Amino acid sequence: MLDPTEFDALVDVVFDRIVDTLDASDADCDIELNQGVLEISCADRSKIIVNRHGPNQEIWVAAKSGGFHFKHQNNEWIDTRSGDTLPTTLNRVVNLQTGQSLKF
Repeated sequence: MLDPTEFDALVDVVFDRIVDTLDASDADCDIELNQGVLEISCADRSKIIVNRHGPNQEIWVAAKSGGFHFKHQNNEWIDTRSGDTLPTTLNRVVNLQTGQSLKF
């Protein structure tokens, strides 16, 4: 298990990368970060929620296509069910909800 400070620092890097990628894209969405929850509001009125879950030391993603939980393993965030990486999942859910193909 990670030290709580280390966990928070790793999640902050992920959140910054998500915000930077979306800001640099043509994706029609609004981004709001508030108390460890990153809310992406898409033009079709759908949302993608990325949440830090400290007790389990996971990043949770909620999207139209489902909910995903990611644990930090071998320097990557890996989905606890599918084994997909967080960037792969974000690429897929953002594309489904915005029509934009991005690379996180």
